[in-house]
Amino acid sequence: MPHVGERREPLPGDGEPSPDEVEAAEARAAIASVDADVERLLAGHSAEIQAIEQALRVTIRSAFPAAVEQVDFGNKLIAFGRSMRMRGLLFAIIAHQSWVNLQLADGAELPDPEGLVEGTGKRIRHVKIRSVEGASSPAVVGLIEAQLAARPGD
Repeated sequence: MPHVGERREPLPGDGEPSPDEVEAAEARAAIASVDADVERLLAGHSAEIQAIEQALRVTIRSAFPAAVEQVDFGNKLIAFGRSMRMRGLLFAIIAHQSWVNLQLADGAELPDPEGLVEGTGKRIRHVKIRSVEGASSPAVVGLIEAQLAARPGD
């Protein structure tokens, strides 16, 4: 240990943060910002719908931990993708009065053995999620995994 006035070798944590520390801090700030936006969006929904939305977020994030997540207040939805460019978007969570839609960017083309996918869009379709349990059902997880496989690394 140096005596008073003696110089010592710098220790980790002295001075400027490392690039990894900066990146980790920025990621934490971005997640906190998205979480705050999600809370703001969900505040206008019933407790039951909020619970379904949160459960669906957990299911998507479990299957797709690298997802970029963003709240679109204008369209009242939570979007997930590899990026926030149109081609990078894969999922959206959209609340309705008594259910929550899980929007699938390639829903018209995905395998759907349970017959859950609805809609008439040329490409984008949705699944109605009516319960917290439904948000993590094997059929819903399978559709999420199929959507990720449909666009493996856009």
